Amino acid sequence: MNIILVVFDSLRKDCAGVYASPSWGDVQVPHFRAFADQAMLMTRAYPNALPTLPARVALYTGKQVYPFEHGDIHLKGDFVGAPGWGPIPEGDSTLAEMLSSSGYRTALIGDLYHMFKPSKNFWRGFDQWTFLRGREGDPGRSGPRLTQQEQEYWLPPEVRKLLDIIEPTEEQQAVWLEFIQRSITNLRGRQSEVDFFSPRVFQEASLWLEQNQDAEKFFLVIESFDPHEPWLVPAHYRKMYQAEDGPEQVITFYGDVSSMSPYLLQRTRANYRGSVTQCDRWFGYLMETLRVLGRLEDTLVILTSDHGHTLGEGGFMGKQGYPSRPEVFQIPLMIRFPHAEHAGLVNDNFVQHVDLSATILEAAGVVPDTPIDGWSLLHSASSGRYARRDHVTIGWGSTPTVIDDRWWFNCKVDGTGAFLYDLSAPDPFARNVADEHPDVLNALFKQAKEDAGGEFPAWLIRLAQNEADAPGCSSLAARA
Repeated sequence: MNIILVVFDSLRKDCAGVYASPSWGDVQVPHFRAFADQAMLMTRAYPNALPTLPARVALYTGKQVYPFEHGDIHLKGDFVGAPGWGPIPEGDSTLAEMLSSSGYRTALIGDLYHMFKPSKNFWRGFDQWTFLRGREGDPGRSGPRLTQQEQEYWLPPEVRKLLDIIEPTEEQQAVWLEFIQRSITNLRGRQSEVDFFSPRVFQEASLWLEQNQDAEKFFLVIESFDPHEPWLVPAHYRKMYQAEDGPEQVITFYGDVSSMSPYLLQRTRANYRGSVTQCDRWFGYLMETLRVLGRLEDTLVILTSDHGHTLGEGGFMGKQGYPSRPEVFQIPLMIRFPHAEHAGLVNDNFVQHVDLSATILEAAGVVPDTPIDGWSLLHSASSGRYARRDHVTIGWGSTPTVIDDRWWFNCKVDGTGAFLYDLSAPDPFARNVADEHPDVLNALFKQAKEDAGGEFPAWLIRLAQNEADAPGCSSLAARA
């Protein structure tokens, strides 16, 4: 069986077209919907660790990354993104290595800059890998500095006012200006849609499929950095959701945006929605390539993301692990089997990225060379049942999140600064109920600790103790 894994960065579950939609509007994704009609749909899928790189370490190895036991990583040529922000540990085998040694032709195609930075090794085990450059701070292109007029277009006065509040220092302001400078420089010369980021990723992946029709069996990983910010898409995608012309807004603020004007918030969401729609269109191009090449009958295709992105919900914009929110932590997961077997099956059991790793290995008939932490979903597909998990624990920095059928729990690893949300409430995230349920607080903190192997790393506890409590957290300290 051939296997294709498609990972979108920052694709929200509620923007994938087959789950509940955001309160601020639907997203046009006809190809995602068509794919879901032929796939098994998982409704409660989550990462094991976040953000970008920790999520992929778990996905590429099947090994649990939380609680970041060896995650205090400081590499030359990179910033410290979060605990666990580093390469795949040298002692862990990757899916690509295990599949390659079992006769699979393996390839990685993507534009996710962080995976290809110095000291990273996410291409380990792939027979071929293609890095499409130009995202975020990639220094691959040179060009003239932005003119004053361009600066005012990409960072208009209202956006700068918000940055003055959220990022008040001159040094922080300079970082944002340089970020836009680099992003727009990397965009220069892209004259038509086919030159943009996600179109290029899926064109390259489709070309690889065409060039490798002689492969007896293959494992292809496609990494699309879209719809991650900055949301730089052809204007016709944004106009699908906001026809009005006006100040541009393509960045995220990672902070309180409750004072953002309705126009600017709508513009942000329109650019994000446009990016998702572009991803959908070119994912459809990939699926049509598979159809034309006759590979839909012998290929397993998985569509998922690493995490989502908050776009004004709760007054916040960006990605964060504390307090955690469903817009970021819930992920889409659709699995299309050969011949569209199990089409229309909806499964609401808890699954995580490491379970995808186990599924890929079992589908390939490959036994991992060392034990992994996931469980295959193939039995779930055939039986409609999956009883391995009654909860999930997700780590981001010094703050684990535990989710079960009733509760959503989040705190720092020292037990302080807790949030507890009752998922049975009409609006679960409207109120932190931790003070009202100390027993639940303690039980879920105990669960977080058990899932960490019984203890949290000492360095992670020190990190938590030096971090401020989030506004609105409980005054109670959870005890294991």
